[in-house]
This record gives sequence, C-alpha cells and structure tokens, in this order.
Amino acid sequence: MIAYQMSVSAENRPGSMARVTHILAKEKINMRAVTIASNGPSGIINFLVDNPQGGLKALKKEGLNASLKEVIAVLVEDKPGGLDRVMQILADNKINIENAYGFVLESWKNAVFVVDVDQIKKTEKLLEDAGFKTLDAEALSSVEPFHYMKY
Repeated sequence: MIAYQMSVSAENRPGSMARVTHILAKEKINMRAVTIASNGPSGIINFLVDNPQGGLKALKKEGLNASLKEVIAVLVEDKPGGLDRVMQILADNKINIENAYGFVLESWKNAVFVVDVDQIKKTEKLLEDAGFKTLDAEALSSVEPFHYMKY
C-alpha cells in the first residue's frame, strides 16, 4: 500500500511551522508525523496527515508551496534489528533512500518507518514479498501510538 507525504517549502525563520499547523488546524486536518530539515535560509517540512488531499488543498489555497509524494510506510518490529531487515532488502536490491523517518507505535512491538525511495513500486513488492506490511493513508490516519500508556 502507498502512503502520501506532504512537503512544504518554508523559510527558515520563526513562525513558519506555526503557519502550517494553523492552516491544518483550521481545516481539522491531523498531523500524524513530521520532520523539518533546514538548509540556510530555507527548509522543507515533511509530514503525514489524516487527509493528504485536503491538507494539500488547504496549504495551496493559503499560498504555500506544498506537494504530495508517494512514500512507503512499513510496519517494522520495534526491537534491535527490526529496521535492519528493511535496510538490507533495500541495499541488496540497489534501492536508494531519498528521505526517511519513523515513529514507535507500541514500545518493543511495532514501529512505522516511512521511506521515500527511487523505486517505489519495486520496493513495495520486495517488502511485501518479505512479509512486511505496508500502510496506506487511511491506515496511518487510524494509528494510535502509545494508546496503552497512562500519561
């Protein structure tokens, strides 16, 4: 299954992220994961949301440079070597990772690794053939990390 990562080009200055979160909050779009990478005066905000098309529309309507890209969100075991199995498959098959991030769903059980690769369809098939489950946008929007913890 394919997921969608939203990316926003932004100035590297106070308030840039707040503008994005405010737009999404007004539209009742929930952010599920986020990364920010800056390079001098500019940067990229990459994130997963529960409504990728709605998020894209809202951000563009407000004049932001936003885009959607297909990514793979693969469920991995949250234990030493869990992610290494995925990395070895990608390396053995000469698949290049463009961008990646992850988050834990349930400590010592499950995590999600989101990966942007140069050969998405091939990667999806390789991972599924190896027994990994991939998550689409709908599955990611229903994820409830740490639901068992008492805060």
